Amino acid sequence: MSIHRATIEWKKEGDFARKKYLRTHRWRFDGGIEVQAAASPSVVPKPWTVDEAVDPEEAFVAAVSSCHMLTFLFHASNDGYVVESYVDEAEGHLRDGWLAEIVLRPRLEFGGEKRPDAAELQQLHHRAHEECFIARSVKTNIRVE
Repeated sequence: MSIHRATIEWKKEGDFARKKYLRTHRWRFDGGIEVQAAASPSVVPKPWTVDEAVDPEEAFVAAVSSCHMLTFLFHASNDGYVVESYVDEAEGHLRDGWLAEIVLRPRLEFGGEKRPDAAELQQLHHRAHEECFIARSVKTNIRVE
């Protein structure tokens, strides 16, 4: 078993009782990284949030994409493939009050002599999805294009 921690800090700025308060806050992680976070501008209007901050929905999409990628790279390496780069422009679809779907669109470059064919690449993605801790923990539909 492992434990994963994050510290979230928020302090009131504005008129809380009238719902006119700033939603920006800080995420602090065990490695010392701090990230400015806020409510999504699609959920809370300006000036009570900021575009520059990471919102929880974006963070969730990034966590799913990152987990898939790391699991994919693990399996690709074990299978003898050399992945030179991996870029995923993932997106989450918020519907009826929940992130109903996340679409992963990984683009990969392989090096070395051994290259996966389309079926082997699909199988690598399938294994990555099946073994990703985050994907296994949520009911959101996750699809790879």
